Amino acid sequence: MTDTSTPEAPLNITDGTPLDFLASRRSVLASRMEEPGPSQQQLDQMLEIAVRVPDHGRMTPWVLQIVSPAAQIELGELFVEEFRKIEPDAKDERVDLERVRPQRSPVLVVVSSRTVPDRDGVPPVEQLLSAGNVCFNLLHAATAMGFAAQWVTNWPSYNDRIKASLGIPTSEHLVGFIHIGTPKGPPSERQRPVMAEVVETIDSLKPVS
Repeated sequence: MTDTSTPEAPLNITDGTPLDFLASRRSVLASRMEEPGPSQQQLDQMLEIAVRVPDHGRMTPWVLQIVSPAAQIELGELFVEEFRKIEPDAKDERVDLERVRPQRSPVLVVVSSRTVPDRDGVPPVEQLLSAGNVCFNLLHAATAMGFAAQWVTNWPSYNDRIKASLGIPTSEHLVGFIHIGTPKGPPSERQRPVMAEVVETIDSLKPVS
Protein backbone atom coordinates (compact mmCIF):
# COMPACT_ATOMS: atom_id res chain seq x y z
CA MET A 1 0.00 0.00 0.00
CA THR A 2 1.57 3.29 -1.10
CA ASP A 3 1.23 6.48 0.90
CA THR A 4 0.87 9.31 -1.59
CA SER A 5 0.76 12.13 0.96
CA THR A 6 3.31 14.90 0.68
CA PRO A 7 6.27 14.27 3.00
CA GLU A 8 6.56 16.78 5.81
CA ALA A 9 9.77 18.27 7.17
CA PRO A 10 12.08 15.55 8.47
CA LEU A 11 12.69 15.06 12.16
CA ASN A 12 15.44 17.16 13.64
CA ILE A 13 16.85 15.19 16.56
CA THR A 14 20.43 16.42 16.45
CA ASP A 15 19.84 19.65 18.39
CA GLY A 16 20.09 19.94 22.14
CA THR A 17 21.71 17.78 24.79
CA PRO A 18 21.66 13.99 25.19
CA LEU A 19 18.99 14.47 27.86
CA ASP A 20 16.90 16.47 25.39
CA PHE A 21 17.21 13.58 22.95
CA LEU A 22 16.15 10.98 25.52
CA ALA A 23 13.27 13.15 26.71
CA SER A 24 11.90 13.61 23.19
CA ARG A 25 12.56 10.23 21.51
CA ARG A 26 9.46 8.93 19.75
CA SER A 27 8.75 5.88 17.66
CA VAL A 28 7.56 6.38 14.09
CA LEU A 29 5.01 4.00 12.60
CA ALA A 30 6.55 1.75 9.95
CA SER A 31 3.79 2.87 7.60
CA ARG A 32 5.16 6.41 7.95
CA MET A 33 8.63 5.48 6.72
CA GLU A 34 10.14 5.71 3.28
CA GLU A 35 13.46 5.40 1.46
CA PRO A 36 16.26 5.95 1.94
CA GLY A 37 17.13 3.53 4.66
CA PRO A 38 20.51 3.52 6.36
CA SER A 39 23.57 2.57 4.34
CA GLN A 40 25.33 -0.66 5.21
CA GLN A 41 27.93 1.32 7.13
CA GLN A 42 25.25 3.18 9.07
CA LEU A 43 23.36 -0.03 9.79
CA ASP A 44 26.53 -1.73 10.99
CA GLN A 45 27.11 1.16 13.38
CA MET A 46 23.51 0.96 14.63
CA LEU A 47 23.87 -2.75 15.34
CA GLU A 48 27.16 -2.25 17.17
CA ILE A 49 25.46 0.34 19.37
CA ALA A 50 22.39 -1.87 19.82
CA VAL A 51 24.33 -4.64 21.54
CA ARG A 52 25.94 -2.32 24.10
CA VAL A 53 23.37 -3.31 26.71
CA PRO A 54 23.35 -4.77 30.22
CA ASP A 55 24.18 -8.47 29.89
CA HIS A 56 24.46 -10.19 33.26
CA GLY A 57 27.05 -12.95 33.05
CA ARG A 58 28.12 -11.90 29.54
CA MET A 59 25.78 -14.47 28.03
CA THR A 60 25.15 -12.57 24.77
CA PRO A 61 21.60 -13.98 24.92
CA TRP A 62 20.29 -12.50 21.67
CA VAL A 63 20.55 -12.71 17.89
CA LEU A 64 20.01 -9.93 15.34
CA GLN A 65 18.93 -10.78 11.78
CA ILE A 66 18.78 -8.33 8.87
CA VAL A 67 15.89 -9.41 6.65
CA SER A 68 16.65 -8.67 2.99
CA PRO A 69 13.94 -7.25 0.70
CA ALA A 70 13.57 -10.66 -1.00
CA ALA A 71 13.17 -12.38 2.36
CA GLN A 72 10.67 -9.71 3.43
CA ILE A 73 8.49 -10.69 0.47
CA GLU A 74 8.69 -14.36 1.44
CA LEU A 75 7.91 -13.45 5.03
CA GLY A 76 4.87 -11.48 3.91
CA GLU A 77 3.49 -14.52 2.09
CA LEU A 78 4.03 -16.65 5.19
CA PHE A 79 2.23 -14.02 7.25
CA VAL A 80 -0.73 -14.35 4.88
CA GLU A 81 -0.67 -18.15 5.06
CA GLU A 82 -0.67 -18.14 8.85
CA PHE A 83 -3.14 -15.26 9.17
CA ARG A 84 -5.70 -17.14 7.05
CA LYS A 85 -5.64 -19.87 9.70
CA ILE A 86 -6.54 -17.30 12.33
CA GLU A 87 -9.05 -15.34 10.26
CA PRO A 88 -10.27 -17.63 7.44
CA ASP A 89 -13.06 -15.22 6.52
CA ALA A 90 -10.90 -12.10 6.43
CA LYS A 91 -11.46 -9.79 3.48
CA ASP A 92 -8.75 -9.41 0.85
CA GLU A 93 -7.96 -5.87 2.02
CA ARG A 94 -7.25 -7.16 5.52
CA VAL A 95 -5.11 -10.00 4.18
CA ASP A 96 -3.11 -7.54 2.10
CA LEU A 97 -2.24 -5.64 5.28
CA GLU A 98 -0.60 -8.80 6.60
CA ARG A 99 1.28 -9.31 3.33
CA VAL A 100 2.89 -5.89 3.51
CA ARG A 101 3.43 -5.98 7.28
CA PRO A 102 7.13 -6.99 7.04
CA GLN A 103 7.73 -4.81 3.98
CA ARG A 104 6.70 -1.39 5.29
CA SER A 105 10.18 0.02 5.88
CA PRO A 106 13.49 0.09 4.00
CA VAL A 107 15.23 -2.00 6.67
CA LEU A 108 13.85 -4.78 8.87
CA VAL A 109 15.86 -6.27 11.73
CA VAL A 110 14.60 -9.23 13.75
CA VAL A 111 15.81 -9.56 17.33
CA SER A 112 15.36 -12.90 19.07
CA SER A 113 16.48 -14.42 22.32
CA ARG A 114 19.23 -17.01 22.66
CA THR A 115 19.03 -18.00 26.29
CA VAL A 116 21.19 -20.54 28.06
CA PRO A 117 20.14 -22.64 31.07
CA ASP A 118 20.25 -20.96 34.46
CA ARG A 119 23.96 -20.60 35.09
CA ASP A 120 26.02 -18.58 37.52
CA GLY A 121 22.87 -17.05 38.94
CA VAL A 122 21.63 -15.64 35.61
CA PRO A 123 18.04 -16.86 35.07
CA PRO A 124 16.51 -16.90 31.57
CA VAL A 125 14.23 -13.96 32.38
CA GLU A 126 17.27 -11.70 32.86
CA GLN A 127 18.64 -12.85 29.52
CA LEU A 128 15.29 -12.07 27.87
CA LEU A 129 15.32 -8.60 29.41
CA SER A 130 18.77 -8.07 27.89
CA ALA A 131 17.33 -8.95 24.46
CA GLY A 132 14.61 -6.36 25.01
CA ASN A 133 17.30 -3.81 25.76
CA VAL A 134 18.89 -4.60 22.39
CA CYS A 135 15.62 -3.67 20.68
CA PHE A 136 15.34 -0.39 22.53
CA ASN A 137 18.99 0.50 22.03
CA LEU A 138 18.58 -0.08 18.29
CA LEU A 139 15.69 2.41 18.32
CA HIS A 140 17.93 4.91 20.07
CA ALA A 141 20.80 4.39 17.62
CA ALA A 142 18.59 4.71 14.55
CA THR A 143 16.85 7.81 15.85
CA ALA A 144 20.13 9.44 16.88
CA MET A 145 21.37 9.00 13.31
CA GLY A 146 18.34 10.81 11.92
CA PHE A 147 16.23 7.80 10.93
CA ALA A 148 12.81 6.65 12.06
CA ALA A 149 12.44 3.39 13.96
CA GLN A 150 9.64 1.26 15.38
CA TRP A 151 9.69 -1.89 17.54
CA VAL A 152 6.83 -4.17 16.52
CA THR A 153 5.65 -7.55 17.79
CA ASN A 154 1.97 -8.48 17.28
CA TRP A 155 0.81 -12.02 16.50
CA PRO A 156 3.66 -12.96 14.09
CA SER A 157 6.14 -12.77 16.98
CA TYR A 158 4.35 -15.65 18.70
CA ASN A 159 3.76 -17.87 15.68
CA ASP A 160 5.93 -21.00 15.72
CA ARG A 161 6.05 -21.42 11.92
CA ILE A 162 7.12 -17.82 11.42
CA LYS A 163 9.79 -18.24 14.08
CA ALA A 164 10.93 -21.48 12.45
CA SER A 165 11.23 -19.76 9.05
CA LEU A 166 13.73 -17.41 10.66
CA GLY A 167 15.60 -20.21 12.38
CA ILE A 168 14.29 -19.25 15.82
CA PRO A 169 13.62 -22.28 18.06
CA THR A 170 10.12 -22.56 19.49
CA SER A 171 11.68 -22.42 22.96
CA GLU A 172 13.04 -18.94 22.25
CA HIS A 173 11.32 -15.58 21.82
CA LEU A 174 11.03 -13.41 18.75
CA VAL A 175 11.51 -10.25 20.78
CA GLY A 176 10.83 -7.75 18.05
CA PHE A 177 10.66 -6.71 14.43
CA ILE A 178 12.59 -3.43 14.24
CA HIS A 179 11.63 -1.22 11.28
CA ILE A 180 14.07 1.50 10.21
CA GLY A 181 13.73 4.13 7.49
CA THR A 182 13.40 7.83 6.74
CA PRO A 183 10.44 9.48 8.46
CA LYS A 184 7.82 11.00 6.19
CA GLY A 185 7.19 13.62 8.83
CA PRO A 186 7.45 14.27 12.56
CA PRO A 187 5.44 11.82 14.66
CA SER A 188 2.71 13.12 16.91
CA GLU A 189 3.39 12.98 20.62
CA ARG A 190 1.35 10.50 22.62
CA GLN A 191 0.10 10.71 26.16
CA ARG A 192 2.75 9.75 28.70
CA PRO A 193 2.25 8.30 32.18
CA VAL A 194 1.44 10.55 35.10
CA MET A 195 4.63 10.17 37.10
CA ALA A 196 2.85 10.30 40.46
CA GLU A 197 0.88 7.22 39.40
CA VAL A 198 3.91 5.09 38.48
CA VAL A 199 6.64 6.29 40.86
CA GLU A 200 6.59 5.80 44.60
CA THR A 201 9.06 6.25 47.44
CA ILE A 202 9.48 3.37 49.88
CA ASP A 203 10.21 4.53 53.42
CA SER A 204 9.62 1.15 55.06
CA LEU A 205 8.97 -2.41 53.95
CA LYS A 206 5.59 -4.11 54.15
CA PRO A 207 5.22 -6.84 56.77
CA VAL A 208 5.82 -10.31 55.33
CA SER A 209 4.83 -13.64 56.82
